[in-house]
Amino acid sequence: MSKLYQALSFSRFNQNVSRFTFLALLLILQACNYAKSNQQVVTSDDCGMNWKKIQAGDAVPKGMGNPCFMKVVIPNFPMQGDSRFISNLKDRVRASIHIDYDYSITEPLAFIKQAKFLGKANAHADSGEALDPASFEGAENMVIDKRIRDVSKGLFLKEDIVELDQAELESQLLVESNKVLEPLGVHLNFITLTFDLDEQTRQAIDISTAMKIYESKGLTDVGKEVIVSRAGATKVTVENKLTPQPAAQEE
Repeated sequence: MSKLYQALSFSRFNQNVSRFTFLALLLILQACNYAKSNQQVVTSDDCGMNWKKIQAGDAVPKGMGNPCFMKVVIPNFPMQGDSRFISNLKDRVRASIHIDYDYSITEPLAFIKQAKFLGKANAHADSGEALDPASFEGAENMVIDKRIRDVSKGLFLKEDIVELDQAELESQLLVESNKVLEPLGVHLNFITLTFDLDEQTRQAIDISTAMKIYESKGLTDVGKEVIVSRAGATKVTVENKLTPQPAAQEE
């Protein structure tokens, strides 16, 4: 009986060990997902004090049992943003500025230090929401927009609204902005700049442009007379209203 009892006990022991091994492997597999090529996954074991980048194809742990574990999934593809603000140009000309830009996060470890609040943005690298650019809108405002505005305001103060070359200004703004943003892990791919001017400023630009044309043709005095006469002209609005016709009487 003792040998039979020992055999049965050993068999049960092996079964328990097998079950334990299976459960352990299952937990290990469930505890990991894998970083994708279109992702940049960074993790922290100490509540965001230090970060580690997970290479594409490597397993991403869930940090089970560690209350200080944090994980962020950062898109590894270009994203779009925009910035709107009011700025002064040369001679105190005010304009509403609209800047559209395309950017890439090139150094996630440098970027996460500027946007630590993203530590709770993504919980799982396989989640469909992991690459939602909307999660980074706040980071755009704090990291990118602020730097672009600071650089822009410094450049625009030297620009004459009549003389400026918009393409050249966009190129200069792109270069100067990248000098500030690249140490923060961000690279701007392109910038599109739009000026929204008030009616008085647009009229001043039209007059200045017209005068240059008159001067180039030797018609400066004529140009002045035309501009003065146009400035003094009143705008007449004509409205055509149909006079209601009396209804025909029945005989």
